Amino acid sequence: QVKPQFESQANTACVVFTAIVYKTQVVAGTIYFIKVQVSDDAYAHLKVFQSLPHENQGPTLVSFQTGKTRDDPLTYF
Repeated sequence: QVKPQFESQANTACVVFTAIVYKTQVVAGTIYFIKVQVSDDAYAHLKVFQSLPHENQGPTLVSFQTGKTRDDPLTYF
């Protein structure tokens, strides 16, 4: 659901957009830290916020880090 937001903010078109691993942090909603494969050998780390269910809103891309590899650890940022 956040692929169009990422492509717009990173000014790129992703051939591949596959989540590899994720972590969560519960706040007034949930923050997801997601490692995403964006091409054959390129990865990005995404920070996505999902509000509480009663707010009835979709996920929002908060920030991202590009230039990652498959082996880079997924950390909070």
